[in-house]
Amino acid sequence: MKNKKLILYIAILSILAIFSFLIFSQKINTYSKTMYYLGTVNEVTLYTKANEKEANEILNNCERIIKDMDNKMNPSTLSSDVYKINENAGNSYTKVSPDTFKVIKSAIHFSDLSGGHFDASVGSLVQLWNIGNEKARVPSQDEINSVLPTINYKNITLDEKNNSVMLKHEGTKLDLGGIAKGYAADKVVKYLKTQKIEGSIVNLGGNIFTIGSKDGKNKFNIGVQDPTKPRGNAIGSILTTDNSVVTSGIYERYIEKDGKIYHHILSPKTGYPVENELNSVTIVSNNSMNCDALSTTAFSLGTKGGIKLIESLPNTEAIFITKDKKIYLTPGLKDSFNLKDSTFTIQN
Repeated sequence: MKNKKLILYIAILSILAIFSFLIFSQKINTYSKTMYYLGTVNEVTLYTKANEKEANEILNNCERIIKDMDNKMNPSTLSSDVYKINENAGNSYTKVSPDTFKVIKSAIHFSDLSGGHFDASVGSLVQLWNIGNEKARVPSQDEINSVLPTINYKNITLDEKNNSVMLKHEGTKLDLGGIAKGYAADKVVKYLKTQKIEGSIVNLGGNIFTIGSKDGKNKFNIGVQDPTKPRGNAIGSILTTDNSVVTSGIYERYIEKDGKIYHHILSPKTGYPVENELNSVTIVSNNSMNCDALSTTAFSLGTKGGIKLIESLPNTEAIFITKDKKIYLTPGLKDSFNLKDSTFTIQN
């Protein structure tokens, strides 16, 4: 009798061992989807043991989230919250979605934090330059002078009780291009963390967020763009996971006139592209919306001011790359950043 019980016990253990092996040895597959929203190309990649049907359902839900953010915050979409706010400028409040309200409130926070170097009320100026579109051009000084008075984030008023927003002065226009992609990435990541996946890379036009890992063990190795070369050329990389990595730089979106480059990071104070010693700034944090706003802010403040700001914030790190190929790292990245290009030098 005892032998029969022992045999049964061993058999059950064997079945459990085989079952466990089948579960844990299941292959991790890669699935991805590319889409165009928020004025840029977006790609979500999954690393999962789920089958193709399940993975595609997850990817389709990610697209719905991004599309929803685009419908709410794209200033060119006639039905969007931002378009309606701009149309009602100087006249009345516009009731908006909780998402839009949260992003605008955050934009005001970062405007305060940056002393106005980041300013969501730059819509008229952005439209004037139109960099990144076919009709991009260098406007005249008179044109720039005509829109500068419309730029002041303090003219954005919020009605918390009614989830409404108003621009005090006619002619002022919101543009959430410096923060909306980050918020959308955060929303996608929040959803993905409820799904059965091993890892994911969410890439919304260069706003990258990593989750977990692609092999169940190792962190992601995210390349840091060489600002002197076309996209895809890295000067080094960062080992990271469950973090967002966002870069603002002068190397990709720009126009050229009479031999002069005019990049897309516009100063709300001068009306022209920001001019300083920087080529790019990369922010690393567990919140992509913060990364999005801070990359523009830190770039506009310059190396010294940018580093001072980033080091004052919790759970936030940065890489500053200057035009003379010097790299400045905040303390938390010194062990995780791997420099591969010897023509660049780390300064601190």
